[in-house]
Amino acid sequence: MEETLSSLATWGYIAIAFFSLGGSLVIVAAAGVFSAMGKIDLTIALAISMIFNFIGDNLLFYMSRYQRTTMLPYLRSHHRKLALATIMFRRYGPIVMFVKKFIYGLKTLVPLSMGLSKYNFGKFAFINLFASIFFVLVIGLGGYYAAGSVTDIFDTVKEKPWIAPIILFSILGTIWFLMDRATRK
Repeated sequence: MEETLSSLATWGYIAIAFFSLGGSLVIVAAAGVFSAMGKIDLTIALAISMIFNFIGDNLLFYMSRYQRTTMLPYLRSHHRKLALATIMFRRYGPIVMFVKKFIYGLKTLVPLSMGLSKYNFGKFAFINLFASIFFVLVIGLGGYYAAGSVTDIFDTVKEKPWIAPIILFSILGTIWFLMDRATRK
């Protein structure tokens, strides 16, 4: 455990940058927890998360707008989900950019559908900037202030390791069920 924490100080910021490109909620929360433990600096970790989260969504928008022929083969099986993301954005407007940051599955689909729909890149980047800041502050600071509870949970899981797979599969199953149900409407 001690080796993991010492390598976290060395490679933690690089991991935060890499996983924040994909909008990882878990890595931002983990950065808050590790900051509370004193392993990494909170301000630097949150700044890196904000910057790379912003860049990641802009790259998805760019790829779907200007590399459409390259992207279309990968998106063929997701027509319904892309249509749902487009409808949600038309119905609810920019608020979808803030909400989608917290929902796995929509994180990728909303920038892709907005890029395919000829949405203005300047507007997208402006909204995405504030959505990235909001997302990272809520999750990162939430992880920072909940670090005591999280370490207690990890201690419980260490004592009873059979709990972890049950919780993991329950969360993944619930997300899959809800996303499947939402895309069929």
